[in-house]
Amino acid sequence: MSKDDSHQDPDTLRIVGKRYYGRWISALVVLLMLAAAVSSMVQNPRFEWQVIADSFTQQSILQGVLMTLQLTAISVVLGFTGGTVLALMRLSSNPVLVSVSWAYTWFFRGVPMLVQLFLWYNIAALYPKVSVSLPWVGELWSASSNSLISPFSAAVIALVMHQAAYAAEIVRAGIQSVGNGQLEAAKALGYRPSEIFRYTVLPQAMRAILPPAGNEIIGQLKTTAVVSVIALQDVLFSAQIIYQRTYQVIPLLLVATLWYLLMTSVLSVGQFYVERYFARGVTRKEKREWFKRKPATFTAEQGRVSNG
Repeated sequence: MSKDDSHQDPDTLRIVGKRYYGRWISALVVLLMLAAAVSSMVQNPRFEWQVIADSFTQQSILQGVLMTLQLTAISVVLGFTGGTVLALMRLSSNPVLVSVSWAYTWFFRGVPMLVQLFLWYNIAALYPKVSVSLPWVGELWSASSNSLISPFSAAVIALVMHQAAYAAEIVRAGIQSVGNGQLEAAKALGYRPSEIFRYTVLPQAMRAILPPAGNEIIGQLKTTAVVSVIALQDVLFSAQIIYQRTYQVIPLLLVATLWYLLMTSVLSVGQFYVERYFARGVTRKEKREWFKRKPATFTAEQGRVSNG
Protein backbone atom coordinates (compact mmCIF):
# COMPACT_ATOMS: atom_id res chain seq x y z
CA MET A 1 0.00 0.00 0.00
CA SER A 2 1.38 3.38 -0.97
CA LYS A 3 1.63 6.38 1.30
CA ASP A 4 -1.18 8.13 -0.56
CA ASP A 5 -3.49 5.14 -0.21
CA SER A 6 -2.91 4.93 3.55
CA HIS A 7 -4.03 8.55 4.01
CA GLN A 8 -7.03 8.35 1.66
CA ASP A 9 -10.21 10.07 2.83
CA PRO A 10 -12.60 7.46 4.36
CA ASP A 11 -15.55 9.07 2.55
CA THR A 12 -13.99 8.21 -0.81
CA LEU A 13 -13.54 4.50 -0.07
CA ARG A 14 -15.48 2.28 -2.45
CA ILE A 15 -17.01 -1.08 -1.52
CA VAL A 16 -16.32 -3.72 -4.16
CA GLY A 17 -18.86 -6.54 -4.30
CA LYS A 18 -17.71 -10.12 -4.24
CA ARG A 19 -17.62 -11.75 -7.65
CA TYR A 20 -19.49 -15.05 -7.83
CA TYR A 21 -17.96 -16.75 -10.83
CA GLY A 22 -19.71 -20.04 -10.06
CA ARG A 23 -23.13 -18.41 -10.51
CA TRP A 24 -22.26 -17.14 -13.97
CA ILE A 25 -20.77 -20.46 -15.02
CA SER A 26 -23.78 -22.45 -13.78
CA ALA A 27 -26.18 -19.99 -15.46
CA LEU A 28 -24.28 -20.35 -18.72
CA VAL A 29 -24.41 -24.15 -18.51
CA VAL A 30 -28.18 -24.09 -17.85
CA LEU A 31 -28.78 -21.68 -20.75
CA LEU A 32 -26.78 -23.90 -23.09
CA MET A 33 -28.80 -26.94 -22.01
CA LEU A 34 -32.08 -25.07 -22.53
CA ALA A 35 -30.94 -23.89 -25.97
CA ALA A 36 -30.04 -27.46 -26.91
CA ALA A 37 -33.43 -28.76 -25.71
CA VAL A 38 -35.38 -26.07 -27.60
CA SER A 39 -33.31 -26.63 -30.74
CA SER A 40 -33.95 -30.37 -30.52
CA MET A 41 -37.71 -29.85 -30.19
CA VAL A 42 -37.92 -27.36 -33.05
CA GLN A 43 -35.78 -29.34 -35.48
CA ASN A 44 -37.28 -32.76 -34.70
CA PRO A 45 -39.84 -33.47 -37.44
CA ARG A 46 -41.59 -36.09 -35.28
CA PHE A 47 -43.13 -33.33 -33.16
CA GLU A 48 -45.22 -32.36 -36.22
CA TRP A 49 -45.67 -28.73 -35.22
CA GLN A 50 -47.91 -28.01 -38.20
CA VAL A 51 -50.34 -30.70 -37.03
CA ILE A 52 -50.27 -29.17 -33.54
CA ALA A 53 -51.05 -25.72 -34.97
CA ASP A 54 -53.90 -27.07 -37.11
CA SER A 55 -55.44 -29.11 -34.27
CA PHE A 56 -55.07 -26.50 -31.53
CA THR A 57 -58.32 -24.73 -32.39
CA GLN A 58 -60.36 -27.63 -33.77
CA GLN A 59 -64.02 -27.59 -32.78
CA SER A 60 -63.82 -30.78 -30.70
CA ILE A 61 -60.73 -29.51 -28.86
CA LEU A 62 -62.46 -26.21 -28.02
CA GLN A 63 -65.51 -28.12 -26.78
CA GLY A 64 -63.20 -30.14 -24.55
CA VAL A 65 -61.66 -26.93 -23.20
CA LEU A 66 -65.11 -25.57 -22.35
CA MET A 67 -66.03 -28.84 -20.62
CA THR A 68 -62.79 -28.75 -18.60
CA LEU A 69 -63.42 -25.16 -17.52
CA GLN A 70 -67.04 -25.94 -16.68
CA LEU A 71 -66.12 -28.92 -14.51
CA THR A 72 -63.41 -26.90 -12.78
CA ALA A 73 -65.69 -23.95 -12.04
CA ILE A 74 -68.54 -26.09 -10.69
CA SER A 75 -66.33 -28.31 -8.56
CA VAL A 76 -64.33 -25.39 -7.13
CA VAL A 77 -67.37 -23.25 -6.23
CA LEU A 78 -69.40 -26.09 -4.74
CA GLY A 79 -66.33 -27.79 -3.26
CA PHE A 80 -65.13 -24.73 -1.38
CA THR A 81 -68.69 -23.98 -0.25
CA GLY A 82 -68.98 -27.47 1.19
CA GLY A 83 -65.42 -27.27 2.50
CA THR A 84 -66.23 -24.09 4.42
CA VAL A 85 -69.21 -25.81 6.03
CA LEU A 86 -67.05 -28.82 6.92
CA ALA A 87 -64.35 -26.53 8.38
CA LEU A 88 -66.88 -24.75 10.59
CA MET A 89 -68.24 -28.13 11.70
CA ARG A 90 -64.71 -29.26 12.56
CA LEU A 91 -64.11 -26.11 14.63
CA SER A 92 -67.42 -26.29 16.48
CA SER A 93 -67.82 -27.51 20.05
CA ASN A 94 -70.37 -30.13 19.02
CA PRO A 95 -68.64 -33.55 19.09
CA VAL A 96 -71.08 -35.03 16.55
CA LEU A 97 -70.33 -32.31 13.99
CA VAL A 98 -66.60 -32.63 14.63
CA SER A 99 -66.72 -36.41 14.15
CA VAL A 100 -68.77 -36.23 10.95
CA SER A 101 -66.47 -33.58 9.46
CA TRP A 102 -63.37 -35.57 10.38
CA ALA A 103 -64.80 -38.82 8.95
CA TYR A 104 -65.77 -37.11 5.69
CA THR A 105 -62.30 -35.60 5.26
CA TRP A 106 -60.61 -38.86 6.18
CA PHE A 107 -62.60 -40.88 3.65
CA PHE A 108 -62.53 -38.60 0.61
CA ARG A 109 -58.89 -37.67 1.04
CA GLY A 110 -57.94 -41.31 1.43
CA VAL A 111 -59.73 -42.72 -1.62
CA PRO A 112 -58.13 -41.93 -5.01
CA MET A 113 -60.09 -39.62 -7.28
CA LEU A 114 -60.31 -42.21 -10.05
CA VAL A 115 -61.86 -44.76 -7.69
CA GLN A 116 -64.42 -42.20 -6.50
CA LEU A 117 -65.32 -41.41 -10.10
CA PHE A 118 -65.93 -45.09 -10.93
CA LEU A 119 -68.01 -45.55 -7.77
CA TRP A 120 -70.36 -42.68 -8.62
CA TYR A 121 -70.53 -43.70 -12.27
CA ASN A 122 -71.65 -47.21 -11.25
CA ILE A 123 -73.82 -46.17 -8.30
CA ALA A 124 -76.85 -47.71 -10.02
CA ALA A 125 -75.45 -51.14 -9.16
CA LEU A 126 -75.99 -50.30 -5.48
CA TYR A 127 -79.11 -48.13 -5.74
CA PRO A 128 -81.03 -48.90 -8.94
CA LYS A 129 -83.82 -46.58 -7.87
CA VAL A 130 -83.79 -43.29 -5.98
CA SER A 131 -87.01 -42.30 -4.21
CA VAL A 132 -88.32 -39.81 -1.67
CA SER A 133 -91.01 -40.92 0.75
CA LEU A 134 -92.58 -39.80 4.01
CA PRO A 135 -94.03 -41.90 6.85
CA TRP A 136 -97.81 -42.44 6.55
CA VAL A 137 -97.74 -40.63 3.20
CA GLY A 138 -95.86 -42.98 0.97
CA GLU A 139 -93.59 -42.41 -1.98
CA LEU A 140 -93.49 -38.83 -3.22
CA TRP A 141 -90.96 -39.12 -6.00
CA SER A 142 -88.82 -41.80 -7.60
CA ALA A 143 -86.47 -42.12 -10.55
CA SER A 144 -84.02 -44.58 -12.03
CA SER A 145 -80.42 -44.05 -10.99
CA ASN A 146 -79.27 -44.59 -14.57
CA SER A 147 -81.37 -41.63 -15.70
CA LEU A 148 -80.03 -39.42 -12.91
CA ILE A 149 -76.34 -40.33 -12.92
CA SER A 150 -75.03 -39.41 -16.35
CA PRO A 151 -71.29 -39.21 -17.04
CA PHE A 152 -71.42 -35.45 -16.44
CA SER A 153 -73.31 -35.68 -13.15
CA ALA A 154 -71.07 -38.51 -11.93
CA ALA A 155 -68.00 -36.40 -12.73
CA VAL A 156 -69.45 -33.34 -10.96
CA ILE A 157 -70.39 -35.30 -7.83
CA ALA A 158 -67.00 -36.99 -7.61
CA LEU A 159 -65.05 -33.77 -8.22
CA VAL A 160 -67.14 -31.72 -5.76
CA MET A 161 -66.93 -34.24 -2.92
CA HIS A 162 -63.22 -34.76 -3.52
CA GLN A 163 -62.60 -31.00 -3.60
CA ALA A 164 -64.66 -30.34 -0.46
CA ALA A 165 -62.44 -32.63 1.61
CA TYR A 166 -59.28 -30.74 0.70
CA ALA A 167 -60.95 -27.32 0.85
CA ALA A 168 -62.13 -28.06 4.40
CA GLU A 169 -58.56 -28.42 5.64
CA ILE A 170 -57.43 -25.29 3.80
CA VAL A 171 -60.25 -23.19 5.24
CA ARG A 172 -59.82 -24.65 8.73
CA ALA A 173 -56.10 -23.81 8.73
CA GLY A 174 -56.83 -20.28 7.56
CA ILE A 175 -59.42 -19.67 10.28
CA GLN A 176 -57.12 -21.05 12.96
CA SER A 177 -54.35 -18.69 11.81
CA VAL A 178 -56.32 -15.71 13.19
CA GLY A 179 -55.13 -14.89 16.70
CA ASN A 180 -57.44 -15.16 19.70
CA GLY A 181 -56.69 -11.56 20.55
CA GLN A 182 -58.51 -10.45 17.41
CA LEU A 183 -61.60 -12.42 18.42
CA GLU A 184 -61.55 -11.09 21.96
CA ALA A 185 -61.23 -7.52 20.68
CA ALA A 186 -64.21 -8.01 18.38
CA LYS A 187 -66.27 -9.45 21.23
CA ALA A 188 -65.32 -6.50 23.43
CA LEU A 189 -66.63 -4.15 20.74
CA GLY A 190 -70.00 -5.90 20.85
CA TYR A 191 -69.83 -7.74 17.52
CA ARG A 192 -72.17 -10.69 17.03
CA PRO A 193 -70.63 -14.07 16.05
CA SER A 194 -71.66 -13.64 12.41
CA GLU A 195 -70.14 -10.14 12.34
CA ILE A 196 -66.94 -11.40 13.97
CA PHE A 197 -66.58 -14.03 11.28
CA ARG A 198 -67.40 -11.61 8.45
CA TYR A 199 -65.41 -8.55 9.49
CA THR A 200 -62.61 -9.96 11.65
CA VAL A 201 -61.89 -13.61 10.92
CA LEU A 202 -62.52 -13.88 7.18
CA PRO A 203 -60.42 -10.90 5.93
CA GLN A 204 -57.40 -12.06 7.94
CA ALA A 205 -57.91 -15.75 7.19
CA MET A 206 -58.01 -15.08 3.45
CA ARG A 207 -54.30 -14.23 3.45
CA ALA A 208 -53.57 -17.74 4.74
CA ILE A 209 -56.26 -19.45 2.65
CA LEU A 210 -55.54 -18.01 -0.79
CA PRO A 211 -52.06 -19.45 -1.56
CA PRO A 212 -53.00 -23.11 -0.91
CA ALA A 213 -56.48 -22.52 -2.35
CA GLY A 214 -54.97 -21.22 -5.57
CA ASN A 215 -52.75 -24.27 -5.83
CA GLU A 216 -55.75 -26.50 -5.13
CA ILE A 217 -57.79 -24.85 -7.90
CA ILE A 218 -54.96 -25.36 -10.39
CA GLY A 219 -54.65 -28.96 -9.24
CA GLN A 220 -58.39 -29.44 -9.60
CA LEU A 221 -58.25 -28.25 -13.21
CA LYS A 222 -55.66 -30.92 -13.95
CA THR A 223 -57.63 -33.52 -11.96
CA THR A 224 -60.56 -33.10 -14.35
CA ALA A 225 -58.51 -35.08 -16.89
CA VAL A 226 -59.62 -38.30 -15.15
CA VAL A 227 -63.17 -37.84 -16.50
CA SER A 228 -61.90 -39.02 -19.88
CA VAL A 229 -62.09 -42.62 -18.58
CA ILE A 230 -65.92 -42.40 -18.48
CA ALA A 231 -66.09 -40.94 -22.02
CA LEU A 232 -66.78 -37.38 -20.93
CA GLN A 233 -65.42 -35.04 -23.58
CA ASP A 234 -62.82 -32.92 -21.86
CA VAL A 235 -59.56 -31.75 -23.46
CA LEU A 236 -57.80 -35.09 -23.09
CA PHE A 237 -60.74 -37.13 -24.37
CA SER A 238 -61.14 -34.79 -27.34
CA ALA A 239 -57.48 -35.30 -28.21
CA GLN A 240 -57.90 -39.07 -27.86
CA ILE A 241 -60.85 -39.07 -30.24
CA ILE A 242 -58.79 -37.32 -32.91
CA TYR A 243 -55.61 -39.38 -32.63
CA GLN A 244 -57.56 -42.64 -32.62
CA ARG A 245 -58.75 -41.60 -36.06
CA THR A 246 -55.53 -40.05 -37.42
CA TYR A 247 -52.93 -42.04 -35.42
CA GLN A 248 -51.09 -38.77 -34.66
CA VAL A 249 -50.74 -39.55 -30.97
CA ILE A 250 -47.86 -37.30 -29.92
CA PRO A 251 -49.05 -34.11 -31.67
CA LEU A 252 -52.54 -34.41 -30.16
CA LEU A 253 -51.17 -35.10 -26.69
CA LEU A 254 -49.02 -32.00 -27.08
CA VAL A 255 -52.16 -30.03 -28.02
CA ALA A 256 -53.78 -31.12 -24.77
CA THR A 257 -50.56 -30.30 -22.90
CA LEU A 258 -50.44 -26.78 -24.34
CA TRP A 259 -54.09 -26.14 -23.47
CA TYR A 260 -53.55 -27.27 -19.87
CA LEU A 261 -50.47 -25.04 -19.62
CA LEU A 262 -52.46 -22.09 -20.98
CA MET A 263 -55.37 -22.57 -18.57
CA THR A 264 -53.17 -23.09 -15.53
CA SER A 265 -51.09 -20.04 -16.46
CA VAL A 266 -54.22 -17.87 -16.57
CA LEU A 267 -55.27 -19.21 -13.16
CA SER A 268 -51.79 -18.50 -11.78
CA VAL A 269 -51.96 -14.88 -12.94
CA GLY A 270 -55.41 -14.52 -11.39
CA GLN A 271 -54.13 -16.04 -8.15
CA PHE A 272 -51.30 -13.50 -8.04
CA TYR A 273 -53.62 -10.50 -8.32
CA VAL A 274 -56.16 -11.87 -5.83
CA GLU A 275 -53.42 -12.56 -3.27
CA ARG A 276 -52.03 -9.07 -3.78
CA TYR A 277 -55.49 -7.58 -3.23
CA PHE A 278 -56.04 -9.32 0.10
CA ALA A 279 -52.44 -8.61 1.23
CA ARG A 280 -52.54 -4.93 0.26
CA GLY A 281 -52.54 -3.70 3.89
CA VAL A 282 -49.54 -5.82 4.83
CA THR A 283 -47.75 -4.90 1.61
CA ARG A 284 -48.13 -1.17 2.25
CA LYS A 285 -46.84 -1.60 5.79
CA GLU A 286 -43.79 -3.52 4.58
CA LYS A 287 -43.08 -0.83 1.98
CA ARG A 288 -43.30 1.94 4.56
CA GLU A 289 -40.88 0.10 6.84
CA TRP A 290 -38.53 -0.50 3.93
CA PHE A 291 -38.44 3.16 2.91
CA LYS A 292 -37.77 4.20 6.52
CA ARG A 293 -34.53 2.22 6.59
CA LYS A 294 -31.36 4.25 6.22
CA PRO A 295 -28.85 3.15 3.59
CA ALA A 296 -25.88 1.16 4.77
CA THR A 297 -22.66 3.16 5.18
CA PHE A 298 -19.04 2.20 5.61
CA THR A 299 -16.60 4.08 7.78
CA ALA A 300 -12.93 3.42 8.00
CA GLU A 301 -12.93 4.05 11.75
CA GLN A 302 -15.54 1.37 12.43
CA GLY A 303 -14.38 -1.02 9.70
CA ARG A 304 -17.84 -2.53 9.40
CA VAL A 305 -21.26 -2.03 7.77
CA SER A 306 -23.93 -0.33 9.86
CA ASN A 307 -27.48 0.88 9.34
CA GLY A 308 -26.86 4.32 10.74
